[in-house]
Amino acid sequence: MMTVHIERLRPGDDLRRSLEHWAKRQDLGAAFVLSAVGSLSPAMLRLAGRNTPTVIDGDSELLTLSGTISAHGVHLHMSVADAHGQVTGGHLLAGSIVRTTMELVLGIASGWEIRREIDPLTGYEEMVAENHDELLGARGPD
Repeated sequence: MMTVHIERLRPGDDLRRSLEHWAKRQDLGAAFVLSAVGSLSPAMLRLAGRNTPTVIDGDSELLTLSGTISAHGVHLHMSVADAHGQVTGGHLLAGSIVRTTMELVLGIASGWEIRREIDPLTGYEEMVAENHDELLGARGPD
């Protein structure tokens, strides 16, 4: 079963840290981004294959935000357009600060838990998901 949480972040809020704190306060097992609209200044990303952050200084519009959220951690990707319309995307990092607003619609997957564990094949912390309802023998609607 999915429930929906709607949240508005305000100017000065850190997008990633706000989602991490929300997940911990709620002791969330598993959630995900359904929709996100807003602006950032600056935007902080980690691009594919890079270890250092990329900073998009100045005003930017959030075009996409997707990923998973739990009390155990988040894995979020975003794309932003700068004032010239140039689009950059990558991993959302802390330090991405809401400029005017951030309207979030989040789905909460009840019965599920997402953790991150080192995968020996990739060397990265990867998602491990468990459905606790299935583990307990619960049935969904017929």
